[in-house]
Amino acid sequence: MFERILTVSGKPGLYYLVSQGRNMFIVEAVDATKKRMPVYNHDKVVMLDDIAIYTDTEEVPLRDVFAKIYEKEGGVLPFDLKMSTPEELVEYFETVMPEYDRERVYLTHIKKMYQWYNLLVEYGVVDFKSEEEQENEEKKEEK
Repeated sequence: MFERILTVSGKPGLYYLVSQGRNMFIVEAVDATKKRMPVYNHDKVVMLDDIAIYTDTEEVPLRDVFAKIYEKEGGVLPFDLKMSTPEELVEYFETVMPEYDRERVYLTHIKKMYQWYNLLVEYGVVDFKSEEEQENEEKKEEK
């Protein structure tokens, strides 16, 4: 499911990829509105699966960061972004990803990541495992 979620530059929120046309995508909002709309070739579209966080040694996929937050919080939203100070946001991120690259990951990145995480958890998209990980787990369960 995570592989079909994307962000569209200039539009707030996250979207599910519903279908593809010749020169466009049809997307549906992840939020309660479930509003569908076309996204054209000239719009910048990024799949969440393609986003990673810089660390001191490597890039960690966003899905892994979300999985760490989900595991740490037990599926509960960490905190209200509007009520939190920038220092609190950074402190919390340091507990989740202590090895993140402080020169290349900015506060705006952290805020956007929390917004996306909160949106996904609020609307029940909490399967942050890759298809490969899911297949491996299924094989282990079969044995």
